Amino acid sequence: MDSRVSGGIPADIGNLIGLNLLAIANNYISGVIPESIGKLGNLIELALYNNSLSGLIPPSLGNLSQLNRLYAYYGNLEGPIPASLGELKNLFVLDLSTNYQINGSIPREIFKLPGLSWYLDLSYNSLSGPLPNEVGSLANLNQLILSGNQLSGKIPDSIQNCIFSGNIPDALGSIGNLQELYLAHNNLSGSIPSVLQNLTSLSKLDVSFNNLQGEVPHGGFFRNITYTAVAGNIGLCSSTPQLHLAPCSTSPLRKNKKKMPKSLVIPLATTGAILLSLSIILAVRILCKKLKRRQKGIVQSSVAVEQYGNVREEHYERISYQALFIGTNGFSEANLLGRGSYGTVYKCDLRREYRSLAVKVFNLRQSGSSKSFQVECDAMRRIRHRCLAKIITCCSSIDNKGQEFKALVFEFMPNGNLDGWIHPKSQKNTTSNTLSLAQRLDIAVDIVDAVEYLHNYCQPLVIHCDLKLSNILLTEDMSARVGDFGISRILQENTRKRMQASYSSTGIRGSIGYVAPEYGEGSVISTHGDIYSLGILLLEMFTGRSPTDDMFGNSLDLRKFVNDALPDRTLEIAGPTIWLHIETKNNITSSRIQECLVSILRIGISCSKTQPRERMLIRDAAVEMHAIRDAYLLFSSKHIGEHGAKEKPQLKTFELE
Repeated sequence: MDSRVSGGIPADIGNLIGLNLLAIANNYISGVIPESIGKLGNLIELALYNNSLSGLIPPSLGNLSQLNRLYAYYGNLEGPIPASLGELKNLFVLDLSTNYQINGSIPREIFKLPGLSWYLDLSYNSLSGPLPNEVGSLANLNQLILSGNQLSGKIPDSIQNCIFSGNIPDALGSIGNLQELYLAHNNLSGSIPSVLQNLTSLSKLDVSFNNLQGEVPHGGFFRNITYTAVAGNIGLCSSTPQLHLAPCSTSPLRKNKKKMPKSLVIPLATTGAILLSLSIILAVRILCKKLKRRQKGIVQSSVAVEQYGNVREEHYERISYQALFIGTNGFSEANLLGRGSYGTVYKCDLRREYRSLAVKVFNLRQSGSSKSFQVECDAMRRIRHRCLAKIITCCSSIDNKGQEFKALVFEFMPNGNLDGWIHPKSQKNTTSNTLSLAQRLDIAVDIVDAVEYLHNYCQPLVIHCDLKLSNILLTEDMSARVGDFGISRILQENTRKRMQASYSSTGIRGSIGYVAPEYGEGSVISTHGDIYSLGILLLEMFTGRSPTDDMFGNSLDLRKFVNDALPDRTLEIAGPTIWLHIETKNNITSSRIQECLVSILRIGISCSKTQPRERMLIRDAAVEMHAIRDAYLLFSSKHIGEHGAKEKPQLKTFELE
């Protein structure tokens, strides 16, 4: 039922033994699920989702032998999942997702349910431990979603027995027509099973941010795999260039390798010596030519990023100063995209290649700009993540006036930066120049994922130091890319214990309104400072108010403004343009939007606490952000005609994100 009904479920509800369907959903019902509910032996469907029910899941639910569907998502349930649910032999869908406090290991009995065929969703709880081997018993399951938990251990080999869709294949180890496999953001270890190469229907794979080891398979789907699918697994290796992983150690030569016939040894040795001599002569001639060029002072060509970052494994494009000059119409104001502390960004159209780039030209007359160029080169050559701005190359040359020229070349972001969308310059706000709640949630998740990568998975760790709306760039599909690493810091030692020794410099570092308060007191640069900036950024994104707004001063700032309004006045302080994207507005819609905003704003409040060590951990923020986003998008797809809302993943999906 969809209403504003409140109160609790009567303790004697078990007396209604004739019930076939019990739906207590989308309302304000609170309290615990009565144990007597297990007496409703004729129930076929039990729906207890999207309310305020709390407490333990009663083991008596295992007595509902006729139950086909059990939905208890978006609540406050807690404790372990009762093993008695394994008695529900007729159950074909089980959804206990997004309760956050459901913990413990996943009962093996759940994976033995013979009728479980539609989907099993236990995502965004606090489940821990390994994935049981019994997962291989889910022979007919279409969708298994275990996202946002704390699962660990090795991926069971028995997973190869899961036939998620279609006919049972002939080849042992095939998973049928499985199309999408998501295993990201867990603590899974071991190797990537080579059997996955047999999945001919696989179109998407994500095993990023685990503890996987060994060689990445290179057959089948893996021929076209990208770095983002395996990022955050420092134990993985591969010879595939686009994966940017360490090469795997070569195997020793076989002992039974056949010896070369003696008749070939001398001729081959002679040929090899001749080829070696020719190679040396050719190398010397090339070197001489290069030395002559340098002596003549020819420095007009662009240089690769590795000149500044000592990177040898990357091969960046070479784009000359002249090409940049022509592509920006002489760095004209008409091509201007923005100005920063150390440089100016222009749109550059490479006409011969029919593509657009963004060129950040450093103002070398500005003190610190050369250092900023060096720092950004060093940072950008280390980081590779889908939510970070991608560098194309850098250019260090001489301009048309004979002056030193330094620039960085990035992918062009057609939708500009986030500041222009949260604070549109146009007097008339419409759905075309503002962001919906769904879009803001997607962007926020991208930002948090990027920061989590920088702090926890990048080697060595990178501290951005300047997280703010104008440094969040938006792609054509409105995905976010964190950019501008001009004042970032790199933690050379891969441990936080060396933070004090590595960064002894003090002083304010960042932009007014986003700078962590401890920096003003002389504290060293740390990841805590980024978390503070992230918190302020989130508060600004969802309220539409800048931290430097004229209304703030004396004892009132953005954080206090939001904190004082939660939860009762949340809708009052929410960004007003959010409502432009809502086609259906009623009490249920307003209530759900309020719940979503309260959750996201509380993350912002937690991240921006005054004391650094009291701030939220970035990993916890990432888990909560994903849960809030996914929960709202599912609700939106069902109840709100919102521009930018996305649907819940379709069937044939195995997700352990």
